[in-house]
Amino acid sequence: MSGLPKIPGAWCVSGRGATCRALFSALVTLLIATLCSVPTAHAQERREREPNSVYAARRARLAAQVDAPIVLWGFTGREEFSQNYIFEQEDNFYYLTGHNEEGAGLIILASPKNPSNGSSAASSDGPQEMLFLPPKNPNKEKWNGPRLSPTDAGIQARIGFGSVLPFPEMRATLEKLANLYPTIYTILPYEKENGGYPHEKSVVDWIQLAAPQAKLKDVRQTIGALREIKSPGEIAFLTQAIELSLDAHLAAMRMMRPGLHEYQIAAKMVEVHAMGGSEAEGYAPIIGAGPNSTALHYDKLSRKIENGDIVVLDVGAQYSGYSADITRTLPANGKFTPRQREIYEIVLGAQNAALSAIKPGMDLCQKGSKSVFKIAYNYINSHGKDLHGKSLGQYFIHGLGHNIGLDVHDPGEYCKPLEPGMVVTVEPGIYIPEENLGVRIEDDILITETGYKFLSQRLPRNPDEIEKIMAEAAAQRSKEPQKGND
Repeated sequence: MSGLPKIPGAWCVSGRGATCRALFSALVTLLIATLCSVPTAHAQERREREPNSVYAARRARLAAQVDAPIVLWGFTGREEFSQNYIFEQEDNFYYLTGHNEEGAGLIILASPKNPSNGSSAASSDGPQEMLFLPPKNPNKEKWNGPRLSPTDAGIQARIGFGSVLPFPEMRATLEKLANLYPTIYTILPYEKENGGYPHEKSVVDWIQLAAPQAKLKDVRQTIGALREIKSPGEIAFLTQAIELSLDAHLAAMRMMRPGLHEYQIAAKMVEVHAMGGSEAEGYAPIIGAGPNSTALHYDKLSRKIENGDIVVLDVGAQYSGYSADITRTLPANGKFTPRQREIYEIVLGAQNAALSAIKPGMDLCQKGSKSVFKIAYNYINSHGKDLHGKSLGQYFIHGLGHNIGLDVHDPGEYCKPLEPGMVVTVEPGIYIPEENLGVRIEDDILITETGYKFLSQRLPRNPDEIEKIMAEAAAQRSKEPQKGND
């Protein structure tokens, strides 16, 4: 997906008094419904999971960077109420726990070496971390299947926590901690794109009801900094998601032709992902033909692909919760027009120029001496013209790339220097609405000590190779019995 800048928003928190009491009543009702009713949501188990020791190490690193308790909720399973909603855990909660079921909570105490206000007793007399799970509910499990509960035999070893408690006890635990600590860390409502409203606000409101005297601090950025550097297990999951995505893009290259609809290309790619073990898409597939190629996140997929169209395919699989992000641009009929090839080769040249400069210490910022974005932009702006003789830089309208991981736009600051262990996209593009011509080429790379590893290199970028694959597929189709547009 295109590396768009974050968009500011506005959030608020509740007050006290009658409004607060009404809010408390609503939250209690929501919690009871979450824990006791029969929901439409169900968990989609991720294909693989990292060892408990990896999640425990992340929690320990986080605890060492704070001076007060951290209080987090996972998603409740009620964030979206529809028949086709499939539960997927809140990213930060999953990163710290590996737990992918609804209605859970987490408390992590500060490392004993750095408690706030000298409250060392608070962190030494009890467990340093507590996972809260919904109580066993046999009636609910008749609909949803078995769920982990705090009374399951061996639950501590299974989930990797020494202390696993019923979720209803989380409030009393927080109240006791609030008497010892003046500060509580949590994830405050996000004031930018992809915020967690209403989940994050609900958690903040709940904490303020249980511990009205506590000062709340935001732990989002601290967790995000940990998430930027991928573990070997995360890199393996991302690699698998990328490999499935490359298979899907190759299938789309072979299938592409005029007369199909955009949604048919998307359906084939999703099928390839699912058959390979992807539990979900990394994001809604983007297949934009002709004029739709110039819309960055086009999602209607309703156009019938016409002869002469250029088609942007931005589609990525998710594997074990980790999302790839790959884009290719294809000629609908298998042959780029001279103008399409000209623009395509400029975008490819910009991507290659950026890749040649990427290494630790460089960044994706749009300014500064270490900016890889500027390298790509300057290449585009110095090659080719629009129909009015103007430079093409004005048509490169998004960032050069972004971090990927549990979220296709994973935590990461554009102007922060790249570090070994980061996995980022490199995706220059040119979009000229006047010509119904949009081109984006997007690949995923792992930053290494000396440069980068090209994780999506198997998928051709060279226009001659793309045309060859499409021509071979067309020749093969011509030898087969006609089955319609399949």
